[in-house]
Amino acid sequence: MNGTLTNMTMHTMTSFSLLAPAKLNLFLHINGRREDGYHELETLFTFLNYGDQLTFTLSETTEIEVTGDTSNIPLKDNLIYKAAVLLQKHTNSLFGAKINLTKILPMGGGVGGGSSDAASTLLALNKLWHCQLSLQELAALGVQLGADVPVFINGKSALAQGIGEKLVNVELPSKWYCVVHPSEHVSTAKIFTHPDLKRNTPKLKGPWQQQTLANDCEPLVKKLCPEVEKTLQWLLKYAPSKMTGTGSCCFVEFATQKEAQHVLENLPHNWDGFIASSVNISPAHTQLNAIH
Repeated sequence: MNGTLTNMTMHTMTSFSLLAPAKLNLFLHINGRREDGYHELETLFTFLNYGDQLTFTLSETTEIEVTGDTSNIPLKDNLIYKAAVLLQKHTNSLFGAKINLTKILPMGGGVGGGSSDAASTLLALNKLWHCQLSLQELAALGVQLGADVPVFINGKSALAQGIGEKLVNVELPSKWYCVVHPSEHVSTAKIFTHPDLKRNTPKLKGPWQQQTLANDCEPLVKKLCPEVEKTLQWLLKYAPSKMTGTGSCCFVEFATQKEAQHVLENLPHNWDGFIASSVNISPAHTQLNAIH
């Protein structure tokens, strides 16, 4: 019996899996553009209990190996690889890792797939390599990889300001979402550099719950990607529809799983989709806290 326990403990510390959850922007206001090219924004993040699956295995060498559903991404552009190397260099870790990705979230969908993968990599390797960095230190590393990475490191539903790195945790009621991915890939860089992007929404005054909220990227994305506009229009049959991030995923919110499932079952064949419940604490954090 003791031997079994010891083996389990050893296994847990040398190899484990972690979810890289999706996020939704319940609204996204762009307040201005900074001299460094980044945008001042205000957005409300919620996590979904759904995402990519990453398995991390400790390596006795310093090599970082990424396998799985990453074959179409050059290593130099792979956020999982970049996150691992960044942490390794920052902490002078003598360990490496084998990381396997099962890709579930659509790329270019606005649900944070790449940023979430990077954040889960930083969180997991911080534990696997015994780096003992705080969440604040990991978030400071993560923002070098992308403006959305800190919210995944923070791991709580949050109102984000600045470029997305200033976070105020919020408690949101649990909802069910049907998320639809039309057959469009939207480049975040293309949207944020486009001259027609609305960049002058005034900053929130008072609680966000009492204000009219929108996604400032939505009008431009609808113009550039007709399929996104079609999706938003189609979803209106069921509930008020919104786009997340810079798109192309669109979503509707419900109180029950049954209502969300009904939308998914009626989805046109040329679109993909999924349903998931929202959670105030990232599933990656819940899983990580269960690993001893």
